[in-house]
Amino acid sequence: MGFRWWTRSRALELGLVGSASNLRDGRVEVIAEGAREACETLLELLRGGDTPGRVDRVIERWSEPTGLPRSFVER
Repeated sequence: MGFRWWTRSRALELGLVGSASNLRDGRVEVIAEGAREACETLLELLRGGDTPGRVDRVIERWSEPTGLPRSFVER
């Protein structure tokens, strides 16, 4: 199970929409929209250490929802 797939699964369980995408420099960008509590839970899971792969750091950035499609995808 890969990191993006794992992230997608957790996000869907939390009722979030968005994406988990590989960036050219090897990082993964996660964009999630939904209830603030669900987004905070996803952040806790990403920082929790039980993810597949190695997570060195999670940087969060909050903004107004943009109306993403009603799904969560891996890119």
